[in-house]
Amino acid sequence: MGVSRWVRYGAAVLLGLSTFAAAASANAQGMVKNTHGDWQMRCETPAGATAEQCALVQNVVAEDRPNVTLVIIVLKTADGKSRLLRVVAPLGILLPSGLGLKIDQTDIGRAGFVRCLATGCVAEVVMEDNLINQMKTGQSATFIVFQTPEEGIGIPVSLNGFATGFDALP
Repeated sequence: MGVSRWVRYGAAVLLGLSTFAAAASANAQGMVKNTHGDWQMRCETPAGATAEQCALVQNVVAEDRPNVTLVIIVLKTADGKSRLLRVVAPLGILLPSGLGLKIDQTDIGRAGFVRCLATGCVAEVVMEDNLINQMKTGQSATFIVFQTPEEGIGIPVSLNGFATGFDALP
C-alpha cells in the first residue's frame, strides 16, 4: 500500500449500506435530520431494512476546479461494530494513486478506491479510533485526488461540527 494507510481495511468495506454508497450526486440520499456545523445528518430506511440508517455527509467542491466535487460520508455499520469513511470522487481521476488525506498539517496517508459507480468512484476505509479522534479535534481535512501521478488536487473539508455529529450517529 506504499504510503501509510489511514486505517486497516476489513470485511466491512464490502458490507451493504449501499444507500449511502450511491450518494455520489450533489445531494446525498436520505432526509436531512439535523445539521452539525458544516455536516448534515442524513437518514433513510433502505428497502428491506428494519431500522433507519444515518450518516454524516458533507459535499465539497475544489475551489479552483468546479468540476471536481467530493461527497464525504461517515457512518456506522448496521451491526454497530464498525465506522466507515466513504469518499465519492468524480469520474476521470487517476485511481491507482488513491485518495490522499491530511488533517490540519498532518499527512494521514492514502486509501485505495474500492469501486466506481455511474456518478463517481468510492474510496472506503474502516475508521479506527485514532482517525476518528484526529477528525474530531482537527480544524480541517484535505482530501487529495489525482488527475495525473504528479498532479494532486487538494480539496479542503471543514471539520466544524464533526465531533458532535459523529457522537450523534445512532
